[in-house]
Amino acid sequence: MFKNIYKEWFSNVPRDLIAGLVVALALIPEAIAFSIIAGVDPQVGLYASFSMAVVIAIAGGRPGMISAATGAMALLMLTLVREHGLEYLLAATVLTGLLQMLCGVLRLGEALKFVSKSVMTGFVNALAILIFLAQLPEFEGQGLTMYAMVAAGLGIIYILPRFVKVIPSPLVCIVVLTAVSIFAGMDLRTVGDMGQLPSTLPMFLIPDIPLNLETLWIILPYAIPLTVVGLLESLMTAQIVDDLTDTDSNKNRECVGQGIANTVTGFFGGMAGCAMIGQTVINVKSGGRGRLSTFAAGIYLIAMIVVLGDMVAMIPMAALVAVMVMVSIGTFSWKSIKDLRTHPRMSSAIMIVTVVTVVLTHNLAIGVAIGVLMSVFSFARKAAALVRVGTRLDAEADERIYTVEGNLFFVSAGTFAKAFNYREVVSKVTIDVTRAHFWDISSVTALDRVVLKFRRDGAEVEVNGLNEASATLVQRVGVYDKPGASDSMPLH
Repeated sequence: MFKNIYKEWFSNVPRDLIAGLVVALALIPEAIAFSIIAGVDPQVGLYASFSMAVVIAIAGGRPGMISAATGAMALLMLTLVREHGLEYLLAATVLTGLLQMLCGVLRLGEALKFVSKSVMTGFVNALAILIFLAQLPEFEGQGLTMYAMVAAGLGIIYILPRFVKVIPSPLVCIVVLTAVSIFAGMDLRTVGDMGQLPSTLPMFLIPDIPLNLETLWIILPYAIPLTVVGLLESLMTAQIVDDLTDTDSNKNRECVGQGIANTVTGFFGGMAGCAMIGQTVINVKSGGRGRLSTFAAGIYLIAMIVVLGDMVAMIPMAALVAVMVMVSIGTFSWKSIKDLRTHPRMSSAIMIVTVVTVVLTHNLAIGVAIGVLMSVFSFARKAAALVRVGTRLDAEADERIYTVEGNLFFVSAGTFAKAFNYREVVSKVTIDVTRAHFWDISSVTALDRVVLKFRRDGAEVEVNGLNEASATLVQRVGVYDKPGASDSMPLH
């Protein structure tokens, strides 16, 4: 136990501390920007990023992964904040945490394997598009100065890393544009215009809302998609870190950890968050591997905000827009556009439908759900097409032998039943299912109908080769081998 604690916390201290500082510097603008997307004061996102990072470092299942306020979660909160206010958002955050802990206890962390690559790509692309669209209102009523500042910020973000890689270019963008805005006296909206920044550490508080069923029905429709999106993005990020570091993570523990972090965050005035793909990659590439890097990022973040809060308030919104445009460009999978030419049409269709659904509904959970359903439907069609029924006639024995191959379930059951020639007059029919598997009631029902149709016409029927699992299912729900089975066979 102590050996594992040392490995996860103290085996990489210097690099974890440096990586945590880099991440904290990059987190500040994004946390503020995500707060604005959600329609809350910047302190809500900053408190959330601090709380999420510190708690997930202790409770999470993937060392080195960064969790904080994110754009995916912020987009789901806007309507709740607009219609009911901040207190209901905090309550929804707590409920989200409880639901996520329940998912972990039920071991739903393994459910990520049911999300296809096409759906994941569509999820990421839709998130990128929504983050970009969320920046457009910032240009309304602004002059050319706003456009020029955003363009300059993007120039800094993309050109600076070619020469300097130690300091995050988004932070340099914010510092430079803030200095230019102040010294040039530009009339631009600033972070301070958007709301109150924190000057103290977050304090424990219970959301000031009525504790009744009406409140539950208000926050539950938001807590459920927050739960799904938060876990989906966190588990996807955990898989990315697994691949980058060639190590494994505990997905179910990560679900519980995200739940604990969100529950604590809600009671300390923060909005719901989840793992951040971009910041996690920054952490890993900066040398962060252990839990200490995530913990340090949270501590550095709150320390800088409390001490430098007045300076943060002077940041022009143009700088944050540039950062968020960078995030959206970096998040979008541009390779997926080229892959449309080479990938199977159905895979490309699933990706496109996922993107379009999310963008139109502004709900990542709905888009992912539709994408998963399309993937299941596509797989079912392909699996059903693999069912083969071969046949040969033993003339001497007056016996027709059918050989069945493939997976038989509700989609392929109809194909299976139509593959037999019921009009042929033979004394005996043998159905060899050695290379087949019966998965559900629909497939067993189809077998019943095949056997009983042949028996109705006077043929002796024998079913051979059922494997153990299929035989158990047939014994439980099948009727062809039960007394009186022929009476249950319809005449049409």
